[in-house]
Amino acid sequence: MKSLYFTEEHELFRQSVRQFVQKEILPYGNQWEKEEKISRDLFLKLGEQGFLGINHDEAYGGSKADIFYTCAYLEELAKSSYAGVCAAVSVHQYMATNHIAEAGSHELKERFLRPSIEGKKVGAIAITEPFGGSDVQSMRTTAVKEGDFYIINGSKTFITNGHFCDFVVVACKTDSNAGINGISLIVIERGTPGFSSSQLKKIGWHSSDTGELAFDNVKVPVSNIVGKEGMGFFYIMESFQIERLVAGILGVGGGEHCLEETLRYMNEREAFGRQIKKFQVLRHEMVQLYTELEAGKQMTYYACWLVQNGEIPVKESSMVKLYMTELGNKIVDKCLQMFGGYGYMEDFPIARAYRDARVGTIVGGTTQIMREILSKIIIDDVRYKKVYSDTEEIKSSASSKIEDKKSWGNPQTAKEIILSIPLRIKKDKAENYSTVFQFDISGENGGQYTLTVVNGDAKIEEGLMGTPECIVTTDAKVYEDIELGRMDPTMAFMGGQIRVTNIGAMMQFAKFFHRI
Repeated sequence: MKSLYFTEEHELFRQSVRQFVQKEILPYGNQWEKEEKISRDLFLKLGEQGFLGINHDEAYGGSKADIFYTCAYLEELAKSSYAGVCAAVSVHQYMATNHIAEAGSHELKERFLRPSIEGKKVGAIAITEPFGGSDVQSMRTTAVKEGDFYIINGSKTFITNGHFCDFVVVACKTDSNAGINGISLIVIERGTPGFSSSQLKKIGWHSSDTGELAFDNVKVPVSNIVGKEGMGFFYIMESFQIERLVAGILGVGGGEHCLEETLRYMNEREAFGRQIKKFQVLRHEMVQLYTELEAGKQMTYYACWLVQNGEIPVKESSMVKLYMTELGNKIVDKCLQMFGGYGYMEDFPIARAYRDARVGTIVGGTTQIMREILSKIIIDDVRYKKVYSDTEEIKSSASSKIEDKKSWGNPQTAKEIILSIPLRIKKDKAENYSTVFQFDISGENGGQYTLTVVNGDAKIEEGLMGTPECIVTTDAKVYEDIELGRMDPTMAFMGGQIRVTNIGAMMQFAKFFHRI
């Protein structure tokens, strides 16, 4: 049957990756497991084949192929059964370089992206800290600007390629008082004075180097910042989607390989005078696993299709990460059981698969974090938007608002902004719209206000009056940052910096007034 997603070209590409795995990974995998790192030659060979650039622009040596080439590529890597290799390669290709590719300057792309595509440099992404875990906004690593340099202090942990890499994209606090709006991404090269690392011991992913990083007055040029200062948190949140899809795709390949190896063993192993594949309890177990994996595969491919069509599928990507990593643990646990005592022996690859799979529900956002993200989307109706934006589009959008601004001036403080709301109502669209909103804004230039709209006519009064349809609670600085475009309202909501009692009413209200 013809695939909805894969063409003949995809399948030919898959065959080339499969041949590469057989020649360049399988003969060396056990050695890399013992050494707890993979050979640098592997990256060079991947680069020579063009594999490291399939997701990157042609201008820097990539091929910018559609995402289903990535699916074929990662699935075949996963079928090598060396999850540590998959982790090292995918973090380098889809995470460390992704931010540089999306938001980095031309200079950064020439210095880091191009050699990364060629396999001449290996990258890492450093977000997690010893005391932060999944709580990105609580990071303590700081980057203080001094002239044309940042001085970076802090530490990171659980960093894939961290002890092995040539450069690392580090999430830092460039403004310690700005919350999520004070986080930036900065590239630090190996060998920079004050940058040190140590390798961590893990129960699985042995062929993947995982490091703990320390920054002691590390001095890097301001030009090493990725994108805009203060946008790091939002870049990270958007990039998490491809990271979660990568986890799902690797889960498809790893799950298929695990089931295939188990089925092969069931054909060979005999008990009570017959092949164990003849026992109904085991047959039904395998069928169930195949069915669940097929469901996960189709969900993963659909999420990839959304990405291919320009969407940022936060819900679908989070579902893929949640489902596929939990399923990965289930598959390997059930399959190891099929092997009996042999499954517990290191001579059998299923034992390594068992160790490797466990971290899947932790890295890239834990199962619990995935469920909370999905709760906000499904239950609270939270929506997300792209943050990697085209500069010309932003300029165009800004210029289209100039005429509107003439009617309400240029409010800057929370109080001025709230008092300008009646002037910003789109009366041509709100003629049948009525509501009552209350604003409880703490801090300097804050206050309590009641907004009343009756058939498009709005008035604002100081104090809390009447029965509101929605109450907005925040502090003045956050409210100013949201209205003035310095903070994404969705991220502020998710971070607990603004509270809204009626999400539906707020979304409806947003349709009828101009943003500053």
